[in-house]
Amino acid sequence: MEFFKQRGEQYKAEIIDSIPDDTVSLYDQGGFVDLCRGPHIASTGQIGALKRLTSAGAYWRGDERNPMLQRIYGTSFPTQKELDTYLAKLEEIKRRDHRKLGKELDLITIQDEIGPGLVLWHPKGARIRLLIENFWREQHLKQGYELVYSPHVARLDLWKTSGHVDYYRDNMFASMKVEASEYQLKPMNCPFHIMIYKSHLRSYRDLPIRYGELGTVYRYERTGVLHGLLRVRGFTQDDAHLFCRPDQIEEEVSRVLDFTFFILRTFGFADFEVYLSTRPDKFVGSEENWIVATAGLDAALKGRGVAYRIDPGEGVFYGPKIDIKIKDVLGRSWQCSTVQVDFNNPERFGLSYVGADGKAHQPIMIHRALMGSIERFFGILIEHYAGAFPTWLAPVQAVVLNIPDKHRDYAQWLVGQLTAAGYRAEAGGRRPRDAGENGIGTWPKRSQHGDPGGPGATRPAEGRCGQGRADPVTIKLRGVLSFLNFGSTERFVSGKFGSSAWTENS
Repeated sequence: MEFFKQRGEQYKAEIIDSIPDDTVSLYDQGGFVDLCRGPHIASTGQIGALKRLTSAGAYWRGDERNPMLQRIYGTSFPTQKELDTYLAKLEEIKRRDHRKLGKELDLITIQDEIGPGLVLWHPKGARIRLLIENFWREQHLKQGYELVYSPHVARLDLWKTSGHVDYYRDNMFASMKVEASEYQLKPMNCPFHIMIYKSHLRSYRDLPIRYGELGTVYRYERTGVLHGLLRVRGFTQDDAHLFCRPDQIEEEVSRVLDFTFFILRTFGFADFEVYLSTRPDKFVGSEENWIVATAGLDAALKGRGVAYRIDPGEGVFYGPKIDIKIKDVLGRSWQCSTVQVDFNNPERFGLSYVGADGKAHQPIMIHRALMGSIERFFGILIEHYAGAFPTWLAPVQAVVLNIPDKHRDYAQWLVGQLTAAGYRAEAGGRRPRDAGENGIGTWPKRSQHGDPGGPGATRPAEGRCGQGRADPVTIKLRGVLSFLNFGSTERFVSGKFGSSAWTENS
């Protein structure tokens, strides 16, 4: 520490002061001494290609109360070819950036006047969100879940009972005083679902009970770590809590795994990384319960033939868990789905059910999220599809373009016909100059119209195929409806959305 202080490097001295270990590692590279966990390369001669990427201001340790520093990002590769490939991928990532596309396609904004980390859903973005949420609710009802709603605030005492005040306080907004009682914006939904379970006497015959909720929660994230839709302060979890007997853990987790993979594949993700996280050093509950729960998770994964890795000691303090990461079209991994066994909250809240022996027993609680949060999942979807959503998710499924203005009434009539048939259609005043304008080339289908000849006349229409190209064809109005129907009502599980291989038979 003294070494860096003498060199005027106070920040490194501060880092060393916060490290609990007795020793730290330093690396000397041509007179440059770096505080680093390591390892470093043996020689700078091993760097074949080097590139400074960007620079940005960053608060020291992510705290806006600290000084602003300059952060420099760079990378190196053994060869120029590898560096060029990496830089091309970075350009593609920039092109797909959900913050850029969200604004260009008029889906979402985050505005300073509202507050950092708080999302405004514009009409087109809200339409996609509605489609996602409706699909979520529809599938949960089919899977035997009961849908519930809970308030956005609760008495602070509830969060004391759940342990959030003790263990999660730094991630919660300040409490508010109302009529001599303290209330708290909810950071999680689980205590509400627990109280619904607790509102009735339960029998072993009633279990499992599955509660699902698209519940909006609020968490305090420092300004420096907020990032578009991927890291926000207010978001909606696709949350569910299952209450079951110990002997039901494997079966319930197996059902959750099947459900998770079905949902993720429906949205076009087919490559997964799965981790089973085991008991940490500090934990609650008996070792016997941990062994039973971990064995249940392990058996469920093996029973479904899921390849997974053990993540030793990385379970949460209240139980073991399964984490599922999805890979997008660029090969990036995203943490979305999780299945967590909880021994802690049933004990804290005194949950019970009457067993076959007539005695009270404590249920097992399973926390479960499939998409993680609607906001984060939507951000991932935007980047995965580069804004060119599959037809069933597209906010606008057809745009009718009237080339001369005199055909505007006919274009509006055609939009009415498409809307009446159940499709999301809009009229455009003219053909756009490029693919980005008005979202044409991003929303799946479009139809152009010259001199109208009535509903039976042929019209040139274009449809976006799987690679985002437009294939012009000539069809009748009934054919337009058939064309739209090709992908607007079907949700594909294979992960390959959209096609130009359709036929017109009308």
